Amino acid sequence: MRVVESTQSWTEADNGGICVPTMGALHSGHRALISAAVDHGARPVVVTIFVNPTQFGPNEDYARYPRTFDADCELCRETGADVVFAPPVEEVYPGGAGACYQPTLPTVATTPQLEDAHRPGHFAGVCQVVHRLFELVRPTAAVFGEKDYQQLCVIRAMVQREGLGIDILGLPTIRDPDGLALSSRNAYLAPAQRKRALGLSKALAAAADSERATPAQAEQAMRSVLLAHQVRLDYAVVRDARTLMPIDTFSEQPARAVIAGRVGTTRLIDNADVSR
Repeated sequence: MRVVESTQSWTEADNGGICVPTMGALHSGHRALISAAVDHGARPVVVTIFVNPTQFGPNEDYARYPRTFDADCELCRETGADVVFAPPVEEVYPGGAGACYQPTLPTVATTPQLEDAHRPGHFAGVCQVVHRLFELVRPTAAVFGEKDYQQLCVIRAMVQREGLGIDILGLPTIRDPDGLALSSRNAYLAPAQRKRALGLSKALAAAADSERATPAQAEQAMRSVLLAHQVRLDYAVVRDARTLMPIDTFSEQPARAVIAGRVGTTRLIDNADVSR
């Protein structure tokens, strides 16, 4: 496995493979993404490690975001990655982010009441950095986790709008045995907070219960569980799984429950298929 920190070390042979974009602090969920990339068959398997400053809003955790580069490289090596691409900010944004191309935000990025309402500018940063990394790595496919469900929808829409011709693969959320979705931010949780954080997966289970006949009933069930677990809620809603627009009834169209909230100072997100 090669570790590449500059595009000057990038070769033509590194193009055309499959990319796993990450911000580092890799865990078992990332291991599953890399394994899926290896199983896909395209080569090389390129894991990017870049903590992107433009997707962090004011008062968010860019400075304290965990950075574990040596351990990350070892996980990539063990899992079968061919290249770790870990560029500095000036490689990704020569002349600054403002001087680099900014893709038009897809409609799904600004769906009412979801991430854009609570983290304005976040998806602009995500679209910019993913587009830029794809320019540098030039993959034919890329793997993302479904845990960041709206992000996955946004990236798929951006890739289609920009005509990038990259196959975006979504991998189901990886969870600990107790149901907590794996996240680099789980490291911020004290033991008591971690127990409270289980409210997210329990709320999703309540929403998936077929006894909840309408999306409104499923949303109320989620809010009740989250309140009992002292999760400070940003949103807990049921949406059309493709557009993330509100729905009034369950139908043949897939439905997704999406949650965001805080336990202590740590913001957590989760989601699940709640189609009937």
